[in-house]
Amino acid sequence: MMEDIQAGVVDCVAVKDLSRFGRDYIEAGRLIQKIFPALNVRFIAVTDHFDSLTADFNETSLVLPVKNFVNDAYCRDISGKVRSHQRVKREKGEFIGAFAVYGYRKDERDRNRLVPDGYAARVVREIFAWKLEGMSCAAIAGRLDEMGVLSPLEYKRSRGEKFSTGFTSGVKAGWSSLAVKRILTNEIYTGTMVQGRREKISYKLGTCREKPRGEWIRVEGTHEPVVTKEEFDSAQRFLKADNRAVGSGGKAHIFSGLLFCGDCMEPMVRRVNRYKGKERVHFICATGNRGLGCTRHSVLEEELAAAVRQGLGLQRELVLDGPGLQARAEGVEVNFGELSKLEQETARLYREEEKYLSVESRLEEDLAAGILSQEDCKIFRRIFEEQQVRIRETARRQELALDILRISGETSQRRLERFRENFQFPELDRDMLVTFVDRILVYEGKRICLELRSRDILSRDEGEIVDVI
Repeated sequence: MMEDIQAGVVDCVAVKDLSRFGRDYIEAGRLIQKIFPALNVRFIAVTDHFDSLTADFNETSLVLPVKNFVNDAYCRDISGKVRSHQRVKREKGEFIGAFAVYGYRKDERDRNRLVPDGYAARVVREIFAWKLEGMSCAAIAGRLDEMGVLSPLEYKRSRGEKFSTGFTSGVKAGWSSLAVKRILTNEIYTGTMVQGRREKISYKLGTCREKPRGEWIRVEGTHEPVVTKEEFDSAQRFLKADNRAVGSGGKAHIFSGLLFCGDCMEPMVRRVNRYKGKERVHFICATGNRGLGCTRHSVLEEELAAAVRQGLGLQRELVLDGPGLQARAEGVEVNFGELSKLEQETARLYREEEKYLSVESRLEEDLAAGILSQEDCKIFRRIFEEQQVRIRETARRQELALDILRISGETSQRRLERFRENFQFPELDRDMLVTFVDRILVYEGKRICLELRSRDILSRDEGEIVDVI
């Protein structure tokens, strides 16, 4: 329209009312009061009874700006209400996006709930599995393209969804390392709804800004997970490391993403020496390899594997140390003849916690009905939350006591032997390392330390370090 006006094709603009012309009072006022008169264009707002040809000074300078300002204020008020309603839905864990993330689809009965999409969910599981095997994001993308798997964009198009993105390159969008990384870093696949990552700068602009991670809205357990929390956390660790693919099929070596220099904390680089038909594999510090200050920290692959196997074996002995395990149960007194009573008491504690959760959920209803005041509601909520924390801590101690009874107090020698067999480490494999090891640190002089993912297999506390050599 503005191009036609400037070309002299249009000399009159008629609208139903001023709000149909524009809700930005500054821009609308500039056009009606400056641009149109300068171009000799007549402006008519029918229901507002405004005609620039017959309007007097009061209508043009007073009534018109006030009405435009009211229209702008109405738009701002609606924007605030919409944002508030969306925030409430996000905090309740309801999905409010236009399109479900790859791997999920909207539930037919509840459009604010996500359910796994069979085909895409299997692809997501494969992506996480390949990452845990040590493959790089680029290698995973290449394998998916070789297998003919549709990219997220092409898959949505095949389902008839009118989805568009700014990440496409070419007529047919293929897999890229960035697309794989977006999947690997999306916490929604663990069953946790994460929303509110971006927000519009202003209701007048379509531009969005990225919000700090601390301002994202996270609600756990809103939908069925595609991968476990442990698999997701492991993938995040490997994304921070050097996982360049080696060998056929882009498969990385067994220590990929786990092996670091103990001094500069850079990843160790795998090197293969071939001489007279013999092959020897060793690892060296990436910084030392580039000659940037650190030493090589060279260690042979078989020596490293033997040291890691020894370290895991030492940790297994700590786990099977019944008296030591009991000593780590802080302040828990166990009567080994009352296992049944302890189990009953633990179940009672969980039922009591559920009762407090149910009562707390009804506080908002009582507040809305006028039964409780705002102050009383806050007091009761604080009391209930304190009770839940106390019950949850007591139940945690009871669970620990039950573990001690079931392991240390079990008189069956066969059960203990079976437990030992489950934690033998005859040969290393990728799954074992990902499950138990956080990092492997190699120091000068072939000193090797293991940073384990759990203090012991039962308690699963973080941060244990086993100095192997």
